[in-house]
Amino acid sequence: MRVRADASRKAFHEWFESMRTTALPFATLVDGVPLGHTSYLNVRPEDRVAEIGNTWLASRAWGTGANTEAKLLLLEHAFENEGLLRVEFKTDAANERSRAALAQFAEFEGVFRKHMLVRGGERRDSAWYSVIDDDWPAVKTVLRSRLERGASGPKA
Repeated sequence: MRVRADASRKAFHEWFESMRTTALPFATLVDGVPLGHTSYLNVRPEDRVAEIGNTWLASRAWGTGANTEAKLLLLEHAFENEGLLRVEFKTDAANERSRAALAQFAEFEGVFRKHMLVRGGERRDSAWYSVIDDDWPAVKTVLRSRLERGASGPKA
């Protein structure tokens, strides 16, 4: 279901309920206050692959390290507990903030042109990134280092 979740409380509730069947959603908390969301999506256990996405943060959570920590925790679970071989990320190709944040730890794989419809029918090009199990030890070090430094750098 594709709705503009930011249009109203009712639209947000409709979107949130739709996530129950298509994703494994997680709230992002900053000092105990819910300020965002991220999910496992497109889980393909037969291929040992999943996507992390549908991420959003309230602007007051930007720069707090919340998104970095969420990615670290989800990647850690994916590789160390679930034995995944690949975790994918995709973002709007026009979203420079998100692309810069992903590029700090994930491998850019290209742009899928006219990949999907968003925001009430608008066509979106999607930039794809991934982390594979071979990359995980170095990626884990990068993400932990960012958290220790206060997650400086572009925020998604």
